[in-house]
Amino acid sequence: MLEEVERWLARRSWSVADRPLERILAAKRSTRVSVVLPALNEEATVGDIVAVIRRELMSESVPLVDELVVIDSGSTDRTAEVAAAAGARVVARDAILPRIPAVPGKGEVLWRSLMVTSGDVVCFVDADLRDFSADFVTGIVGPLLTDPDVDFVKAMYDRPFGDTPGQGGRVTELVARPLLNLHWPQLAGFVQPLGGEYAARRSLLERLPFPVGYGVELGLLVDALHTVGLDALAQVDVGVRKHRHQDGQALGRMAAAIYRTAQLRLSRGHLVRPWLTQFERGEAGFTPRTYAVDTEERPPMAEITEYARRRVA
Repeated sequence: MLEEVERWLARRSWSVADRPLERILAAKRSTRVSVVLPALNEEATVGDIVAVIRRELMSESVPLVDELVVIDSGSTDRTAEVAAAAGARVVARDAILPRIPAVPGKGEVLWRSLMVTSGDVVCFVDADLRDFSADFVTGIVGPLLTDPDVDFVKAMYDRPFGDTPGQGGRVTELVARPLLNLHWPQLAGFVQPLGGEYAARRSLLERLPFPVGYGVELGLLVDALHTVGLDALAQVDVGVRKHRHQDGQALGRMAAAIYRTAQLRLSRGHLVRPWLTQFERGEAGFTPRTYAVDTEERPPMAEITEYARRRVA
């Protein structure tokens, strides 16, 4: 590990207990905090997450979060209804920036969320978390409110797979961590580089391009490093993250998109064939299935006309 990263780990890696809630609230002052949950068919978990945030972080005694928005990216279940009933403002992905046709993908939702939120600090939380704790929000928002030199904070946690404890996800360990260590060694200290829980200053997020799909976490992390430098990045230990696990083929598609995102940032070159073929066993043997690898990215939100007009207004 680079000496620079060792120093960073000592200086910019914390536990949620390092910043008591009272200290965070005292430092908040007039800073507005937005929490965004990107959601697609998450009726089983989104309501509990919203309820915890509303109850523990949006009360008169604990006014940490100013707005809580669920961006529904086309759910076919009761995600929107459950989230609204629990107290979130629910916005349909396709209703945001209708001039620009939406494409599937988590990054697309996160990018569009900047148009419908107003917080100086924007906190992203995945909507499939189980046994959700408010520490996931206070942990990553805290450094941004108490330290003006920090611009981007990721949560770190244990990620058990079934009953087996572990430090990272399968795609993290097999794809993202090797890529970061080999090509962006300054980022080798991040425990959960692909984690979906992170917070950043709007002034940074609006300057970054957003990969529309699975590559969004790696892309934002790498671009944040190049934009504000390692010392402006941080991570906070928030405990244990429990969520729904995807099957091996879905993980393969995720891995391909992450590799593509890394490749674009390494060379901005041309990928000869941005497709991934996988195999499924059927009655007649193995059947190939080919999927497009996410190659589209949204430009920095600061370049979007509607966003610029909103800021002037």
